[in-house]
Amino acid sequence: MSALSWADLNQPVRFIKGFGPVRAETLAKVGVETLLDLLGYYPRAYQDRRFLVPIPLLGDGQVATIQGVVRASGESRPRPGLRLLKVVLDDGRGKAELTWYNQPYLKKEFPPGRELIVSGKVTRRYGAVQLNTPDWEPVDEDRDPLHSGRIVPIYPLTAGLGQRGFRAKMRDVVDRYAAFLPEFLPPSILKEERLLPWKEALAAIHFPEDDGRLEQARERLAFEELFLLQLGFALRWHGRKEEKGIAFEVEGPLLEQFTGSLPYRLTEGQAQALEELKRELRSPKPMNRLLQGEVGSGKTALAVYAILAAVQSGYQAALMAPTEILAGQNYMVLRSFLHGIPAQMALLTSSTKSKERVTLLEGLADGSIQIVVGTHALLEEGVRFRHLGLVVIDEQHRFGVMQRKLLRAKGASPDVLVLTATPIPRSLALTLYGDLDVSTIQGLPANRQPITTYLMAKERIEEVYQFIRREVGEGGQTYIVCPLVEEKERAEELAARAATSLMKDLQSSVFPDLSLGLLHGRMGGNEKEAVMADFKERRIQVLVSTTVVEVGVDVPNANLMVIWDADRFGLAQLHQLRGRVGRGERKSYCVLLANPKSEEARRRLEVMVSTQDGFAISAEDLKIRGPGEFFGTQQSGSFDLRLVNLFDPSAYKLLDRAREAAFRLAQDPRWLEVYPLLRQLLTKRFPMGNDLPQVG
Repeated sequence: MSALSWADLNQPVRFIKGFGPVRAETLAKVGVETLLDLLGYYPRAYQDRRFLVPIPLLGDGQVATIQGVVRASGESRPRPGLRLLKVVLDDGRGKAELTWYNQPYLKKEFPPGRELIVSGKVTRRYGAVQLNTPDWEPVDEDRDPLHSGRIVPIYPLTAGLGQRGFRAKMRDVVDRYAAFLPEFLPPSILKEERLLPWKEALAAIHFPEDDGRLEQARERLAFEELFLLQLGFALRWHGRKEEKGIAFEVEGPLLEQFTGSLPYRLTEGQAQALEELKRELRSPKPMNRLLQGEVGSGKTALAVYAILAAVQSGYQAALMAPTEILAGQNYMVLRSFLHGIPAQMALLTSSTKSKERVTLLEGLADGSIQIVVGTHALLEEGVRFRHLGLVVIDEQHRFGVMQRKLLRAKGASPDVLVLTATPIPRSLALTLYGDLDVSTIQGLPANRQPITTYLMAKERIEEVYQFIRREVGEGGQTYIVCPLVEEKERAEELAARAATSLMKDLQSSVFPDLSLGLLHGRMGGNEKEAVMADFKERRIQVLVSTTVVEVGVDVPNANLMVIWDADRFGLAQLHQLRGRVGRGERKSYCVLLANPKSEEARRRLEVMVSTQDGFAISAEDLKIRGPGEFFGTQQSGSFDLRLVNLFDPSAYKLLDRAREAAFRLAQDPRWLEVYPLLRQLLTKRFPMGNDLPQVG
């Protein structure tokens, strides 16, 4: 057989010998649809069955391999629907009983005198050794053992597939096809990185000869995963660097007025990030930068600086947030930052009324509206800009890469600034946002207080109310955040209703002598601002709110955050909410009211109690949920690192190697002609799919 073509690699599983339409349908449930998918369906674990253990030395619960001669076999039916096949195996030192359930057809495989190699979990009861449904192989000098006597692959299977049968079929597939796999990595990279060829690595990852060969296979295939991801990023990055962008003015009267109005001096971390931002804003190349930092680290102030640089230079700026609540919050925050600065601003969401929407769209089209804050509504075809120069995207991990591309396409190579308060280590940022330059605001403003966090059962609510009364009595202020609402279609309306009901109950029955306020997403902008002004001026002591306080609310005197049903919130949102306190001189607290029903929910809450470090919280969130769910399918697409452990320090070195090799190759315009298979694999595996520049 000659080297496999791209068409060969993409042949459907149902046409591969030994599979057929039924098994193909079962495998499709786990994402395996083609020969390439099947070859890339790596084992989830391995069992070392090379070393034989004498039967008398077997321990209870041990997974072991034994070899012996069949002495007897027999069937029994202890109850209707259950048939037991028992085989006695003798290794000359002791005897073990092997048991299979409802597999009577196996009896013919175990005639007395036949020698077997058997692997499985051992049970010892009153001195007797038993192995239930073990893997087995006949001892045959001419037979290559598959299920025992070697490092045995354990596959991640689903209903309808058995481990033993699937392993045998995978052996046939590897034997038939692996040797004919074409190489797609350039020879120079294979040589420099000392990597196995693709065909050898795939054969060894499925059926390794020894530990060393397995480790070599893992390194090659893990490098390959990171390399393809980074090559996609590199092509996008180099493609954009060839574009002509906008050189903004980063000094001037609007910017001076803004910086002069800030009630604080920039921290060292903020100043450093601002210098990186200014350097790119003034460059004629398009900016694509991720700005990440802790809750309250000052990201919004830096984003406003970039927005005003665009406005001062005669361009428009658009800020897109993932939900109406977050868009409304950002709009309020920007209004407070831009108070007294001559810049026309508007808010566009799906709830914007028709008449107001017409006027707003006209203002964007003729340029009279210089700044717009909005949701996905900004992506609609009817939204046109006169001179869009800057795109700001808030909470990038809640958007897809295509949304970023669609908004950017509404201008002529506008600068892009991505914000996230879910900070992640550099290694993860390069893996997930590899086409963006990364700025991290290190540290928090000097006046930030540590926040003591408690997890309390909802039955202890009276104690929490006493705690609130004590803190308010000492001059503090409290947020009480209502639980999330499940019904997405009416979530905002129902949340507003729940918050209103809770506020009435608290005012009438719990805190009749205190001043309470209410804040939710159904209130108008002026009404929200009036409530927040009253809270900031201490005319409101306890603010009952929905998650509308998640972003941008800064009340230094507020020192207690109480979150109802905290187990229904994600870690990032809990961290955001907690970040509303600890901003003044008072000792600050966060109370998580919850009766978590799942282990995952309990883990999330325990993380919140144990740390305030946003990087640590993000890392734990990623461990708990995995990258696909953590970053969302829209963001991650087919993001699938099957062999790379993002929390293993050795992965960081491999990532740097893969990134350097990918960016080096992307500079060579001939790569597409020389390595067509690489381009095809890249398009199939890279999260952005076909969203790649045409190079070559």
